[in-house]
Amino acid sequence: MGLYCARLVDELEAAPGSPQAGETQLLLEILTPIAKAWPSEWCLEANKLAIQVLGGYGYTRDYPVERYYRDNRLNPIHEGTNGIQALDLLGRKVTMQNGAALRVLLGKIGATAKAAAHDTELGEYAEALGKAVELVATTTQVLAGAALKGQGRPVPGQCRLLSRHARPYRAGLDLAAAGAGSACRRQSRQWGRAGSSTRASSTPAATSSATSCRVPSVCAELLQRLDDTTLSVPHSAF
Repeated sequence: MGLYCARLVDELEAAPGSPQAGETQLLLEILTPIAKAWPSEWCLEANKLAIQVLGGYGYTRDYPVERYYRDNRLNPIHEGTNGIQALDLLGRKVTMQNGAALRVLLGKIGATAKAAAHDTELGEYAEALGKAVELVATTTQVLAGAALKGQGRPVPGQCRLLSRHARPYRAGLDLAAAGAGSACRRQSRQWGRAGSSTRASSTPAATSSATSCRVPSVCAELLQRLDDTTLSVPHSAF
């Protein structure tokens, strides 16, 4: 995700006047809060698991994971807290130019899912990705509409929405890579080089990412209802 955003920056600097520059700029704008917040949150979760795998030794300096955890714990803070990134995503990037950036992003992911749908190895995951895109689009529209009307208290919803945006986007990147790998393998077989290095499949990465899109829709349903249970708990409850 970070490398893809870096590529967008390079494209803008290399050809600022190109016909695609406007679309590239929109894509970079909406991906920036996602690229900052999602890895900073979930890399820390990976660190937690690494510590658990090592048991008691995970907390000692015999292994570096305790240092990685301390270092990565700052990531959701020093680049702008994830809550601020979520506010930026829904409050500015999603609504900018009447939703143009969001349409570009979802269009890119949707095109990837459509292209992969015809691949026998990836069709199942492409379908899951397509459904995830539809769910994110619907949920985003509900939250953005509520924010514009001043309804509810959208901050918790925005934070959760940030994570939901990142999942299908990351899956889209992996699915695109898997599609390229699958095409290479088919071409390799046609050329009679089935034993070549192109047999190394990128499908597992796509499988993992696309499967992560199949999260229960309960979260999306709560967001679409503008559920504010956690905010409305009275102080006396504590």
